[in-house]
Amino acid sequence: MLTKIEAFILGLIQGLTEFLPISSTGHLYLGRNLFGLQEAGLLLDTMLHVGTLAAVFVFYRHEFLKILKNPFGKLTWLLVIGTIPAVVVGLLLKDYIDEISKTGSTIGWEFLITGLFLWMAESIKNGHKKMEDISYKDSFIIGIFQAVAIMPAISRSGFTIVAALWRKLDRETAAYFSFLLSTPAIVGAVVLQSFDLMEGSAETISLSALAVGIISSAIFGYIAVRWMIGYLKNHSLKPFAIYVWILGVAVLFFQFTGKF
Repeated sequence: MLTKIEAFILGLIQGLTEFLPISSTGHLYLGRNLFGLQEAGLLLDTMLHVGTLAAVFVFYRHEFLKILKNPFGKLTWLLVIGTIPAVVVGLLLKDYIDEISKTGSTIGWEFLITGLFLWMAESIKNGHKKMEDISYKDSFIIGIFQAVAIMPAISRSGFTIVAALWRKLDRETAAYFSFLLSTPAIVGAVVLQSFDLMEGSAETISLSALAVGIISSAIFGYIAVRWMIGYLKNHSLKPFAIYVWILGVAVLFFQFTGKF
């Protein structure tokens, strides 16, 4: 049974790692295994995603108000175009992704790949594009990187930030647009997981523990979004690369030795 303390910690992990470039799915898998909660997965994951969704809606409330006032404006189309690759890949590979997400068989290698891309990003010259300069082509290419990050331990935020930097967005705008683009992806994940929950049997988790997890995920998600946008403006992604490399090597070691 999931305790409130475990729910709080898993919410913290989800909230921080959804927006730090280190992979929330990979960290949640490790967290659940640490607490022996392998079978608590789907309902818990869905509710924790609801928490981070709330965080990003609150942080970007002004942008979403603009979309409501002008639903067919440029910002709407940037989000739609940037989300299309992830929708296509997600529908085509859903069963495969579900399987490897449950087993965790690939996450060590994916942490290493994430680190490689984060390290390479620092060789990209600083761009100049602001939000108003982002083109539909930029959004689509960033969306392709987001689609690749459907793999469990490939960081969605990491890959989209790298793509945005490559497309010459300035560092602050790269993080800002990356997190904004995450909104449709998180909504889609919640919807798909909700359908799966209706088809199967929901795990036995107390409502109070779920509430703690959702609130924790929302609070730390908001903190992570706000902090990361400011951090990337003047700081390197290399510390995150080193962290996921160490984590990836550790995961592969424990998998190889049969201890994980």
